[in-house]
Amino acid sequence: MASPTPPPGWYPDPAGGPGTRWWDGRGWTEHVQQPPAPPQHPQPQQPPPHPAGPQHGRQWARSVLLEQPVLVVQQKAKLIELTNEYGVFDSNGQQLGAVVQVGQSTLRKAFRFVSEFDQFLTHRLEVRDATGPVLLLTRPAKVVKSRVQVSRPDGQPLGEIVQANVFGRIRFDLVVGGQPVGAIQAENWRAWDFSISDGSGREVARITKTWEGLARTMFTTADNYVVQVHQRLEEPLASLVLASALTVDTALKQDERGFN
Repeated sequence: MASPTPPPGWYPDPAGGPGTRWWDGRGWTEHVQQPPAPPQHPQPQQPPPHPAGPQHGRQWARSVLLEQPVLVVQQKAKLIELTNEYGVFDSNGQQLGAVVQVGQSTLRKAFRFVSEFDQFLTHRLEVRDATGPVLLLTRPAKVVKSRVQVSRPDGQPLGEIVQANVFGRIRFDLVVGGQPVGAIQAENWRAWDFSISDGSGREVARITKTWEGLARTMFTTADNYVVQVHQRLEEPLASLVLASALTVDTALKQDERGFN
């Protein structure tokens, strides 16, 4: 007597596969169902690798320089200016940081001493607070228009300060990921009056030579200027505004003294 035919359903694959195959009541079909995958146990999250070099292990906490409503930038006097160096103070005269030109070879310094073409070469500046470098600014060699690349000291890019025009009142755009998020605008040809705005055109900071809240002793030389930040800014705009303000002399103003 013949065995009864099994009803349609999923049965162990007669071909020896790990899954089941559909029996339609008359024969095996091409439909195969694989067994469910075993549950995956979550792997413990690994901390991101620390960047190589002197910044190894450092956490990028928000710098005290980004929290100040008023900063005074004071160029350090040198007999022969072979490097750019600035002190950064609060409104009470306490030094909070510095801006220092880095990466200059002896040949480069000699070239700067005997020529006026240093402005066309690459400049690198570090913005530092009491904990160490907080921003790295690179102005590549330029021909007509300037561009300043702003990054963390570990190389993480934050944005750029890009010269928008050559004639008239010079303007620089603050750019992140190819999109403008603000601008720095010279308000006249000669005076140190700059307005820094966000992407909506609203002024968020100002650079001037005078401010009533400062003691006159803060301005013993013509190379000092004041940065006023109107409100607490979020990143990356906060760092771009700080970079614009602390490097306006080197990155912008010293280009043939184009604002003078």
